[in-house]
Amino acid sequence: MSTTTASSPNFTAAPQLADVLPPRKERGPVGMFIYRHPTIAVGGFMVILFILMAIFAPLLWTADPTALAPAKRTRAPSAEFWFGSDMLGRDVYSRVIYGARISLIVGFAVAIISAVLGLAIGLISGFVRSVDAVVMRVVDGLMSIPSILLAIAMMALTRASVENVIFALVVADAPRVARLVRGVVLTLREQPYVEAAIASGTRVPKIIWKHILPNTLAPVTVQATFFCASAMISEATLSFIGAGTPPIIPSWGNIMAEGRALWQVKPYIVFFPAIFLSLTVLSVNLLGDGLRDALDPRMAKRI
Repeated sequence: MSTTTASSPNFTAAPQLADVLPPRKERGPVGMFIYRHPTIAVGGFMVILFILMAIFAPLLWTADPTALAPAKRTRAPSAEFWFGSDMLGRDVYSRVIYGARISLIVGFAVAIISAVLGLAIGLISGFVRSVDAVVMRVVDGLMSIPSILLAIAMMALTRASVENVIFALVVADAPRVARLVRGVVLTLREQPYVEAAIASGTRVPKIIWKHILPNTLAPVTVQATFFCASAMISEATLSFIGAGTPPIIPSWGNIMAEGRALWQVKPYIVFFPAIFLSLTVLSVNLLGDGLRDALDPRMAKRI
């Protein structure tokens, strides 16, 4: 007696969701960094762009920014003068491109020198109590004066030059870095690992170098970016009122100062340097905001 077996139908398994969706693209290290810190990426890219513009200014189809051409003065933007010409016939485009050098030099120099000087003063003042009573009173006195007024007063006592502008702005900004670092050091010196180092007989310079300094670099770095942007604005302000860089040196403040008399009839003389100054300050501020979010664990984004 033969037995027949019924063949079961051939059922295919239902497709899984992972088989239907397209494969997820893996981000590389650069893509992951941009995804995690878009503000740093945008601000840093813009800052690098302006730095390259300042370095390679002679290669960007510019002319001599100090060349006079009275017959071509106050020309509107055209193919010959991309940003127009000023009242002396100078090419505004060339002056704006070369003017980026002054703003960037002043901004970065003031930020670096103020950060280093303020860091040294703040470390010593915050850790050595006998020095703190004297140094902080001097810092308080300098901070009680508005920075721009202090810079104007110092520039009035010296001749107009880029070095004197940097020196005047450093004197105004370094006390603020010192005050910030001192506050951080006063908090750190109460930590158990610092107290243990003191109890074990570790010398003060070694404690400051090994335990205190690394924990102050993050806030100082963020603060330095904002001082860089502030120094650019202060330099333009000083140059605009005639107390900054000499008029023979093209800077965004000088260009705006020379074009303010013709603002109503020739606004492009002031408009273009103002736009470049605003974009540069914006890029530095974006970089500073991104560094603050990245270096502060309480504000860091979890991806």
